[in-house]
Amino acid sequence: MSKILVLAEHEKGHVKKVTLNTLAFARQLAAKTGASIDIAVLGKGVGDIAEKLRGYGAGTVHVADHAELEHPIASAWAKTLADLATSIGATVVTAPASTIGKDVLPRVAARLAAGMASDVVGIVDTAKGPAFRRPMWAGNLMGDAFIKTKTQVISVRASAFDAAEASGGSSALAAFAAQPDLAKSRVRFVKFDGVQSTRPDLTEASIVVAGGRGLKPEKGGFGAIEPLADLLGAAIGASRAAVDDGYAPNDYQIGQTGKVVAPQLYFAIAISGAVQHLAGMKNSKVIVAINTRDDEPIFKVADYGLVADAFVAVPELVAKIKAMRG
Repeated sequence: MSKILVLAEHEKGHVKKVTLNTLAFARQLAAKTGASIDIAVLGKGVGDIAEKLRGYGAGTVHVADHAELEHPIASAWAKTLADLATSIGATVVTAPASTIGKDVLPRVAARLAAGMASDVVGIVDTAKGPAFRRPMWAGNLMGDAFIKTKTQVISVRASAFDAAEASGGSSALAAFAAQPDLAKSRVRFVKFDGVQSTRPDLTEASIVVAGGRGLKPEKGGFGAIEPLADLLGAAIGASRAAVDDGYAPNDYQIGQTGKVVAPQLYFAIAISGAVQHLAGMKNSKVIVAINTRDDEPIFKVADYGLVADAFVAVPELVAKIKAMRG
């Protein structure tokens, strides 16, 4: 029987949502091919992560617990994941198309001499078997990739799949004797300079309040949307134009060259809606646009649109929400 191996992403003892999105993709593929699903957990001291994933219907949760895997250095993780895939006879290796997935999976494909489809958003039935749909030209076109090699490597655009729910049961746990051989690598972990914030992570948040170039600093800048984000418990995002102009930090950027999000509610405030930005947020469940111009592209994808000055409309919206909440 064919087997799908899903790489789990985790951080600070928590399973990242993108892992559950990837599991949803794996379930769809398994339903079409009759494959079983296993999960790979790599890292140092990751027993609790493995326990949390036992209830998601995988046959086995494989645990590669090794000091050299504490940080997701691509060379060490790729070797371990490829070794594991070979050991269990996995025919598909998949992970989120995240920073880690984009770094690790191409190396896994090279080690396994496997064909790879990246940023997959859907599965298409063909006479030859499943093909993998992926966006091209910032999502303006969709292409279907058919992988001819026996082993397939697939990165998944997490925003295209709803997070998998726990299915009950308890997967078997299996320790994998990892040999990362990090000493042979030219890469070393030095330090991680992460952005410290009390807000939700942008890719994990259920509500995102995003601002664009229209939020000019001389009028109040991104400070104008912070009260709305605080009130809703939302993450803050930005268009590339706003980031390029220095209105917002790089880690806020949403779009083709930034982060891809699909929250339950997305506010696009003073964002025109260039195709590069739409590529990063158009799968949001509900989109609310606020802009002074009614001919901006953002209104074509918005569920609700308001033609107004953001510096007037957003404070009014905050006041209305507070009044409704009593």
